[in-house]
Amino acid sequence: MTNSSKKSTSKLKDLKKLIIWIIVAIIIRWQVIEPRWIPSGSMLPTLQIQDKILVEKITTKINFKDNLFNLKDNIVVFKPPETLIKAGYDSDIALIKRVIGIPGDKIEIKDGNLYVNDVKQNRFITDKDINYSMAPTIVPMKNLWVMGDNRNNSMDSHIWGPLPYEKIIGRAVFRYWPLNHFGPIYFPEA
Repeated sequence: MTNSSKKSTSKLKDLKKLIIWIIVAIIIRWQVIEPRWIPSGSMLPTLQIQDKILVEKITTKINFKDNLFNLKDNIVVFKPPETLIKAGYDSDIALIKRVIGIPGDKIEIKDGNLYVNDVKQNRFITDKDINYSMAPTIVPMKNLWVMGDNRNNSMDSHIWGPLPYEKIIGRAVFRYWPLNHFGPIYFPEA
């Protein structure tokens, strides 16, 4: 084998390796984890505008019934439900909110407080001082109730209704920017 044919074979092998790595990277981004950024203040104080986060996609795809309870209090990224698309939202955008209720939960907002299954929520700072009311609502099957942490400035389930589970892209799990907030995403305690 000549020197030039060895170089050609080596370049071909390198190209094949590069293509394999690109395919693996695309599959990971498409099916496992993907970067996102926060476009609005609806998740304040937990997430700031322009924060960059990682969205994990596996747990929301594995066995629907087993993961519902695990999603409660988690932040989810999702495609807009039909009510928002009919109101003019682009069907390709991604929205971000916190899961407040799972199927069968009763959600209510009264006297400035969030109630889940008739229990006043006071574990987190965003559960009180809400400046609107909402009649008791039962979360339907195969749906979630999602709300922004910035309860008084969030277009969420209290306005457009339950979120169909199939609209979920994944869970927000990690903030990688800004560096002074680098790490897992936590819900601010009261």
